[in-house]
Amino acid sequence: MAVGLYHRSLNNELLSPIGLNPIRPVTYRLWRSAGPKDNSVSANGNSAPSSDTLKKNRAVLKQLPFSDTRDFEEAERGLIVTADNLVVKHSKTGDTIWDMPAYQFIKGDAPDSVNPSLWRQAKLNNVPGLYQVKDGIWQLRNFDLATLTIIEGETGWILVDPNTSLETGQAAKAFLQQHLFKDKPITAVVFTHSHIDHFGGVAAFINDQEYQSGKVTLVAPEGFVKEASSENIMLGNAMSRRAGYQYGSSLTPGPRGNIDLGLGKSVPFGTTSLFVPNKIIRETGETHSIDGVEFVFQIASGTEAPAEFTFYLPEHNAFCGAEVISRTLHNVYTLRGAKVRDALLWSQVIDSILQNYGQADVIFNSHHWPIWGQERIRNYLANQRDTYKFIHDQTVRMILKGMTPNEIANTIQLPESLSQQFYSRGYYGTVEHNAKAVYQYYMGWFDGNPANLHPLPPADTAPKYIEMMGGIDNVIAKAQSYYENGEYQWVAELLNHAVFAEPNNQAAKALLANTYDQMAYQAESGPWRSEYLTAAHELRNGITAPALRTEDARGVLTRTPITTFLETIAVNIDSEKAEGKTLVVEFIFSDVNERYVLSLNNSVLNFYPRPLNTNNTLEPSVSLTLTKAILLNLITGTGDLKNTLFSDDLSIEGSKLDLLSFFGSMSSPTENFPIVTP
Repeated sequence: MAVGLYHRSLNNELLSPIGLNPIRPVTYRLWRSAGPKDNSVSANGNSAPSSDTLKKNRAVLKQLPFSDTRDFEEAERGLIVTADNLVVKHSKTGDTIWDMPAYQFIKGDAPDSVNPSLWRQAKLNNVPGLYQVKDGIWQLRNFDLATLTIIEGETGWILVDPNTSLETGQAAKAFLQQHLFKDKPITAVVFTHSHIDHFGGVAAFINDQEYQSGKVTLVAPEGFVKEASSENIMLGNAMSRRAGYQYGSSLTPGPRGNIDLGLGKSVPFGTTSLFVPNKIIRETGETHSIDGVEFVFQIASGTEAPAEFTFYLPEHNAFCGAEVISRTLHNVYTLRGAKVRDALLWSQVIDSILQNYGQADVIFNSHHWPIWGQERIRNYLANQRDTYKFIHDQTVRMILKGMTPNEIANTIQLPESLSQQFYSRGYYGTVEHNAKAVYQYYMGWFDGNPANLHPLPPADTAPKYIEMMGGIDNVIAKAQSYYENGEYQWVAELLNHAVFAEPNNQAAKALLANTYDQMAYQAESGPWRSEYLTAAHELRNGITAPALRTEDARGVLTRTPITTFLETIAVNIDSEKAEGKTLVVEFIFSDVNERYVLSLNNSVLNFYPRPLNTNNTLEPSVSLTLTKAILLNLITGTGDLKNTLFSDDLSIEGSKLDLLSFFGSMSSPTENFPIVTP
């Protein structure tokens, strides 16, 4: 890996290795210098901003209190040392997975191709470095999507949320060893929740020997391992493809490309790991001394993550909000695809934080920069609480009036008292798609209109729409006139029919790509911008996203329960290939002493642990003895099925033909399936 680390202040003055003394105020170099030019050609091949985009983006400057610079002051408060040339490469492929210098064009005023509000957020997320939150608490920010928090214990360091990947974790550890850690060891790691950007880099900070010895305390909420290991596994291929759109992984940083995700700069797609915690938090109010530091935990599972907690540090009078609170409106539904979240519970948990810990001097979270001062903290908590509750309550009110998801999303607006707060803006989640999430949570996918009960797929309806509208040339001509009038959402709907009717029609694809460009340039949400720009990129260039590297997740998969893999096998049974088959096979995992009977019937796979229930009379016709490692080789694509089945690495007793028939009943997920074309 290649990591460029420099320890200079924002004023380019060399600092001491630790430099914990207060530094003088720093001018906003990423705010007040000249902004980038927006040339007519970009690295992503996008079109120029239209006059309508210019008009709407300039109007944003009048809508929000851009003169309020407190966020910039807080984002730079406590800065000790920066990493001005932070570049991290994948340990196996050599690809760059984290590149902060690529975003140094983000300074000055917003270019015409970026919503000024998103540009402001991007500047705030743009300085990688070590910051002191208060005595005994530090943060390493912008070394990863998530923020790494470091708490000083009696004998060593307590880490909170150790990065997404091994590679960014190694870069972070090297930097911290130079500027903070010195000779003190890591004594504990706290996983606030089950999303991979908060645990995937743990193996960079503690090794297997330290983990196995139990010398390092690993703390997590109840359900963490199940949720962390199963996240994206059963639906991993589809979620990975969708995540490429949400995070803009095919895009180049630049005024017409990647700017920011709102939650942080980008996602470092590297090698991931998972260690099973040895201290589980089950209830709100649990108090534990971790390396001499008192932690008071609050369970927040079911809000931003299915397994999550926050915590209070009494001796520091400091509160960690994990990802329940942040400097943006979060996702009640995430665009990559996930289970919808409970907006009402989310607001209630934030209210509990306000009522119980509103006296804190500082709140630091798993993303962004802290907030200081009790009055400011209480306003922040109250407004974040009310933002989620407003979206929940007003969506339900409109449901009760008979409004559909699209009608609600196009009607609901935050009151000015909330919309003027930058931390309630839709940099990551949005009011519009979160309102749809609330509808989905209570009402499901059906809007009640029978026309939408069993609609035809787009590839079937598109040709009929185009025919009824007078043919493809007429549709494109009409779409062009709407485009010139700035009606981009309507143009996108029209041309989506055109592309699905005639996927090789270059004129339709080109105009639709230009339309998505404009929608991206106007988007305040980082993920919305990424969605639109990725769609435009694929319309112009085809699918260029790299295939899913499941071997990168081996460090997580090794800690994943075998039952999760069996569930994944079950959802990959191809009903046509399995038609008429009745098979019973046994899997014996010799290294972990687990046995399962798998029954295939009715094109459905069920499985049961051995020994079977006394009422279960299934008798396998073939038994396969293997190790979990061999199963992982097959799942990650590092092992060939046919060669593995007939190798000396496993043993088969019974009918090999039945075993081949069993494996022949499965299909492989489609990698990089089309999204904006049929």
